[in-house]
Amino acid sequence: MELIQNNPYRIAGIFAGATESEFQRQKSKISKYASIGKEISSELDFSFLNKLDRNENEIKKAFSSLEQNHDKVRNALFWFINASPFDNTAIEYLKNGDIEKAFEIWEKVTKDKNVNSKNYSCFNNLGTLKLLGNSFVEIQEGIESKIKLIESDGFVYFINIVADETYSANNQKQIEILIDDLLSQVKNKFSQSDTINLFSKCNGSSQNYLLKKFTEEPIFKIESHIESTKSKRKENKKNAYEHGLKLFVNCKDDLASLKKILGVSDLKFKMIADNLAKEVMQCGIDYFKEWENTKDPTEEGLKLLKYAKSIAVSNQVLERIDSNIEGMEEFKDKEINQAIGLLQSIKEAYTTNETKIRAQVRIQELNLGYGQSINWTKVNELIRDSLDWDKVIELILEVIPSRNIEKIKSNKDDSKIRQFKALVDFIIDKMSYYNKNRIKYLSYWKTVNTTTTTRTTTKTSTTTSSSSSSSGGCYIATMAYGSYDHPQVKILRDYRDETLAKSVLGRSFISFYYATSPQLVKLLKNQKYINKLIRNLLDIFIKKVK
Repeated sequence: MELIQNNPYRIAGIFAGATESEFQRQKSKISKYASIGKEISSELDFSFLNKLDRNENEIKKAFSSLEQNHDKVRNALFWFINASPFDNTAIEYLKNGDIEKAFEIWEKVTKDKNVNSKNYSCFNNLGTLKLLGNSFVEIQEGIESKIKLIESDGFVYFINIVADETYSANNQKQIEILIDDLLSQVKNKFSQSDTINLFSKCNGSSQNYLLKKFTEEPIFKIESHIESTKSKRKENKKNAYEHGLKLFVNCKDDLASLKKILGVSDLKFKMIADNLAKEVMQCGIDYFKEWENTKDPTEEGLKLLKYAKSIAVSNQVLERIDSNIEGMEEFKDKEINQAIGLLQSIKEAYTTNETKIRAQVRIQELNLGYGQSINWTKVNELIRDSLDWDKVIELILEVIPSRNIEKIKSNKDDSKIRQFKALVDFIIDKMSYYNKNRIKYLSYWKTVNTTTTTRTTTKTSTTTSSSSSSSGGCYIATMAYGSYDHPQVKILRDYRDETLAKSVLGRSFISFYYATSPQLVKLLKNQKYINKLIRNLLDIFIKKVK
């Protein structure tokens, strides 16, 4: 320990507590030796200590450091006093390099003993010797011995022998000075937690001062960072994300240190943690509000809010953070929520119309005379035309523009994605080929990738054609069977999608069919015998398909 190795008393070659005459005599002698360049040694150099290189400047500085009473006391706590027969004997062993024997003597008169007029110097000397040790336990015991001496009533004897009668020591202040000196010596040798543990056997006042020393600096740094960030944020909210991120990074280690020292239940820790969390959160909120109308700021805003949540302690702050996270999450899902809302309303309007029309048809069907029947093709057309699809598409283009699709695709909520896809499929299935093309971008999972290789493009095109055609109606089959939902019509649609659409020839037939069949339906829809013939032919074909 540097305060012992290069102690002014050691450089001067005297014990702490030397008389004024001894002090002056040694000063004169050693100064003369130094002035003529003579090598200077002392019986107090002790072989277990580092070798000293005394020079005239160092000697002058050492004696100067021992002129004031408070300096004498401070340095004496890191040196030896020869004030009793026990000290005299132990020190003789030290001069001969027998440290263990010196330990034995001093421990015998201090272990489980109170400090008094006969052993106060032994507490000091034993503490000094242990502070020279390399192990954690030795240094801890050395500190304990020193603080026990200073706390005791017997410390007055120490003061009386080291300083003159004019000096009045404040025990608590002296402990604080000792702790400051010790911290300067061990800070590079032990971790912060180990350093705190070095003082774990000391009393409450020592512990409190130590905690204050370890918490003052990080608290000051965190508070300074908070105030600086707050000022920058108010000045430039566009950069609030960068300010908040920097604040979190700059303070997280100091906050972790405070948490380890004080504990999460400590009021001081709670206050500083909550204040830091609130400023990080406010940076996220201000950034979000500043950019919400020009870009999507949710990723950055949520990142800061989640950092704030990892810091906050009190329920009040945590609840406020959660509330803002919920608000930003809703904004993040705005595009898909709006899309689902609109598509759901369109579906509901369509199904409501369908229910009403079919109910009306059922009433008419009950009143039909012999030989009369319902034209289900006409009914299905009526249902499909029950919505003004031009207006529906205009609304879709307005509420779900193509630029929103990337945001919808990137949404992480699988249930919402499935709901969106099902609604798109339902609505597109009800539209004409022309209208489907106007909003085909909604079916982003069916888009052809024309930039891939020929083989991949062919495969993708097959899927797309199948999907596209699957959205259309089988006009002639629907006419023949009287309903788009007839089981036989469904089989034909499945055959179209699963077989025809997977070959070039099949896709050509589908295209030809959809181009010509609407006109044929118009010509044949009221021809009962022809419709029956078509139905019989289709039944035969379906049996083969099965």
